[in-house]
Amino acid sequence: MNSISIALIDGHPVTIEGLRHVLAAHGTFTIVACGESSRDAIAIAEQHRPALMILDLAIPGNAVAAISDIRARYPGLGIIVFTAAPGVDYAVNAMEAGARGYVSKSCTPEEIVSAVRTVVAGDTYVSQNFANEVITALRNASVRRIAMQALRLSVREEQIVQFLLGGKTNREIASQLGITERTVKHYMTVLMQKLNARNRVEVVIAAQDLRRGPAGQPNVEAHGLKNGPPFPLGHRPYHS
Repeated sequence: MNSISIALIDGHPVTIEGLRHVLAAHGTFTIVACGESSRDAIAIAEQHRPALMILDLAIPGNAVAAISDIRARYPGLGIIVFTAAPGVDYAVNAMEAGARGYVSKSCTPEEIVSAVRTVVAGDTYVSQNFANEVITALRNASVRRIAMQALRLSVREEQIVQFLLGGKTNREIASQLGITERTVKHYMTVLMQKLNARNRVEVVIAAQDLRRGPAGQPNVEAHGLKNGPPFPLGHRPYHS
């Protein structure tokens, strides 16, 4: 069997060495490069073109943006997020950016090996302790995306809506997106028109309504997802 090239990106040398030790026990894996930041991840993807990258979200820089950039440039490169980050939102953001695996740092050595083999095979892997919540969150995110598309919101407008729902100020939104506050205010004006809102508060309320069904429940049945998620996660692999 041909060796599988793997890059490791983590800000903690102990984690890097631990992964190296676990993967070295299996002769089919070769560690081709290691890094500690989002910038390293992008550079390593370009220079080494590994089959797989194992990456922590808590590295310096924007890890989710790095995942999105790498997947756009090298769609054949599988990415597993290996993290201690709590909360399903982290998993959803990473998976929507293009990660094909999300594994808890509390996993067993056998699980990380299983995740690597699953993702290299073209499937998706999520640790069991995340799986059910991630399925639900991804399903609801899909519904929100459908609603946003129905309103013909641009990608930037959708981003701003998500920041508004997170309670961000115009200044914080501008900083996160690398644009001016004046530009953010322009988008706010456009959003008020599209959402038939008179002010910022009504924009937020309208955006929240998009996230809920009639009784405050996720509006999934209307979009044909009532029988379950669009794909299985957890220890059961999914083939794209």
